[in-house]
Amino acid sequence: MPVDVVTFGCRLNAFESEVIRREADGAGLSDTIVINSCAVTNEAVAQARQSIRRLKRERPEARIVVTGCAAQTQAQMFAGMAEVDRVIGNEDKLQRDSWRDARAAFDADIADDKIAVTDIMSVKQMAPHLVDGFERGLPRVFVQVQNGCDHRCTFCIIPFGRGNSRSVPMGAVVEQVRMLIERGHAEIVLTGVDLTSYGADLPGAPKLGMLTKQILRHVPELKRLRISSIDSIEADRDLLDVIANDIKLMPHLHLSLQSGDDMILKRMKRRHLRQDAIDFCDRVRRLRPDIALGADIIAGFPTETEEMFSRSLDLVGECGLTFLHVFPYSRRPGTPAALMPQVAGGEIRERAKRLRAAGEAALRRRLESEMGKTREVLIESATAGRTEHFLPVAIAGDVPGAVRRLAITGHDGARLTAGL
Repeated sequence: MPVDVVTFGCRLNAFESEVIRREADGAGLSDTIVINSCAVTNEAVAQARQSIRRLKRERPEARIVVTGCAAQTQAQMFAGMAEVDRVIGNEDKLQRDSWRDARAAFDADIADDKIAVTDIMSVKQMAPHLVDGFERGLPRVFVQVQNGCDHRCTFCIIPFGRGNSRSVPMGAVVEQVRMLIERGHAEIVLTGVDLTSYGADLPGAPKLGMLTKQILRHVPELKRLRISSIDSIEADRDLLDVIANDIKLMPHLHLSLQSGDDMILKRMKRRHLRQDAIDFCDRVRRLRPDIALGADIIAGFPTETEEMFSRSLDLVGECGLTFLHVFPYSRRPGTPAALMPQVAGGEIRERAKRLRAAGEAALRRRLESEMGKTREVLIESATAGRTEHFLPVAIAGDVPGAVRRLAITGHDGARLTAGL
């Protein structure tokens, strides 16, 4: 049987799972399940553990390999699970030699040393991984342009799972995008851990805006380009220029805001203030009036009072957010925030619920405003698509990968409906 990869977490993991599948298959592994884990919350780690146990019950003969951020930060814990045959580090998972070593250990039935995890902080460069394993014609695919993070937000364990920031050279990114377009993919999403830090480690220190301009200039066949979550305080002039002037860059941004209260932002060790977020959203809306904005917000960060939380709640309206990704604060051992006075679990859950409700209401308002408009919809399946603004659309039968100009006729509170 071929290698199965089970992916948890972010878009970057989704991209890397394709690299894992290619390299593990190339190394000759078979009847193996790879868990590409996430470490962003305790729940994410628990889900990976539950999945490992379930998969071993369902396929007792299969070898189970754990990799990803949780494997990098908690290798001993996963190695201690009886169901796990090997733990491979986050950088190691992208190298074919790691999978050859795993196959050799499995063939020799060596179980003494399960852990193959190198020091992620020692990784200084990023080799491009040209993925040709995406299914041909898949409507939307990801291109990894950056990895790691040089910042140390007090709540975040990810730098210890991903290492320091490093970037793929622009020429290699352009080549990857060109190859994927030739294979019939309509929409490309640029992804990374800290995307707006792109290029700081490269000669000449090109920024994300320059990269987007190079892609759009050198791959004219590209229909739609998206960028994943960004840190608004790092948005450069070229990026704002592309947002304003190139319709191939989709009018949708997802922002790493995390809180609407200045004291909490300071304790998080973020680099922006509440007003910075509001000003940025106002600025991009002036540049692209129809832009849809989303954001990550954490509920119940240590020391957060009800008054502080209310400022995060108000930020949904003040920034004009359409999409909200709510994280109930999760205490991660080894982070500075884990040592701060904690908010009670029940209060965290209640605040997260209120934030989600605000996000649902904001989405409904945006859906209502779309009535009667005509949108360019990327067909993702026979029954679903996405507008330029990443709004979900229910459709009735079409060819995945096509981009159709559709009239918006209704919505159900969660997605639009459209007709030809």
